[in-house]
Amino acid sequence: MADDTSIFIGASRKPDDSYQEPEQLLLKYGNRHGLVTGATGTGKTVTLQILAEGFANQGVPVFCADVKGDLSGIAMMGEPKDFLVARAAAVKLDPYEFQEFPVIFWDLFGEQGHPIRATVSEMGPLLLSRLMNLSEAQEGIMNIAFKIADEEGLLLLDMKDLQALLANIAGRADEISGRYGNVTKPSVGAIQRNLLVLEQQGAANFFGEPALKIADIMRTTRDGRGAINVLAADKLMMNPRLYSTFLLWLLSELFEELPEVGDPDKPRLVFFFDEAHLLFDEAPRVLIDRVEQVVRLIRSKGVGVYFITQNPLDVPETVLAQLGNRVQHALRAYTPREQKAVRTAADTFRPNPDFDCAKAITQLGTGEALVSTLEAKGVPSIVQRTLIRPPASRLGPITPQERAKLIALSPVAGQYDKTIDRESAFEILQKKAADAQEAEQQASQRDQQPETGRTRWTLPDFGGGSQPTDDRYRQDDDYRQPAPRRRTSTPRPSNRQTVAEAAIKSVVRSVGSSVGRALVRGILGSLKKGF
Repeated sequence: MADDTSIFIGASRKPDDSYQEPEQLLLKYGNRHGLVTGATGTGKTVTLQILAEGFANQGVPVFCADVKGDLSGIAMMGEPKDFLVARAAAVKLDPYEFQEFPVIFWDLFGEQGHPIRATVSEMGPLLLSRLMNLSEAQEGIMNIAFKIADEEGLLLLDMKDLQALLANIAGRADEISGRYGNVTKPSVGAIQRNLLVLEQQGAANFFGEPALKIADIMRTTRDGRGAINVLAADKLMMNPRLYSTFLLWLLSELFEELPEVGDPDKPRLVFFFDEAHLLFDEAPRVLIDRVEQVVRLIRSKGVGVYFITQNPLDVPETVLAQLGNRVQHALRAYTPREQKAVRTAADTFRPNPDFDCAKAITQLGTGEALVSTLEAKGVPSIVQRTLIRPPASRLGPITPQERAKLIALSPVAGQYDKTIDRESAFEILQKKAADAQEAEQQASQRDQQPETGRTRWTLPDFGGGSQPTDDRYRQDDDYRQPAPRRRTSTPRPSNRQTVAEAAIKSVVRSVGSSVGRALVRGILGSLKKGF
């Protein structure tokens, strides 16, 4: 039904429920973004599948998340089931041909596809702060950490790099606070605890190298079809903040790396953001502004972004205004909020005089939708009640064996499967810490060991003053210098007693009377002279 300028979505119906005309999405306006909404079980996944098939057949690469696991069937050829054949006849899809599509499977955890990694530096402080739900003060410290990493040439590649840098900042808190503002150890500790939680949730698998090359999700086959990149997100949805932050990072990378191309005849890449409400839940204003900026400007890079969510109220009005192609499946309107969502969805369409849009939204069956796409000059078409065409690929998931075979035959097989851990902030800071510790130990050992040939002990010198044990040195203000030896012309008389003198004094002290002591002195004096 479609030609090389459009994608066949389905067939609109007249008020009497008969066939009216084909509904198509013009490739020229495929980069003007889109929105697919509807309650659970109304056919949003099938709509995503047929849009991905249409873009791929026109040579446009696609990136989409497989939240429930059943989108993986797009890699296998469909089967002619009765209800599919009946739907093909109802929308006049003739011939109804089955196809298998070129699919590359990805998985942040490396279990159901090739691992996807990004470096901490590529993620940046804003998205990391969003991922960890940091306070404003903690986000400021994260910005300081990235600034210091740039100044000191520290590569931030994986989680341990960021953890090592934060520990280093905590140790230098006083110095850093004087340069960049208050940095407290408790705030740094809070960030480190959040990093630990992320690590336990498996985010450590995402940060590192080799990082994803944008070119690898923009591949085409030799027969001119675009590759369909399917991200296994069933396990990833257990951590919805990581899921939404990753997809926003990927959008930001596309925005920063791709050159301007204006308005091409067809998009260079189409990006489907399933469960889009997770991106905006409790998001700070600065993040929503970032999303709005990316969505508004990435069109000129040739990238189309399609949000898939249950409720149009999940998307902020500033972003909603950028989405030109709309597919609205059924909504239930039992609560006031649901009724408001129905009115909001109806008001975003160009009215059709043949039916009440708000009423029709609540009456749509599975596989039906209200469709409005951009026509000539980018003007939205009048909304039409449309039967969505059946897919050409398999409905439902593939088997683990089929997935393993496709992964092994993938064009990127072996490129991302093994982690690379090169020298970065962790290794550099670890080496600096080890060098500083070794220098401190050596200095401590020098202080504890006495200098060779010197002593702190001295002996009394009755000739005047005290002398060191080694008389070559004297003590002067705790610093010992060699002392010159005394040299005199005549020897100094000795005050020491001889053995004989000591014996004479002993005998004299033993005689009691003065006469006796005089006699003894005379006798002993003569004896002394005889010696």
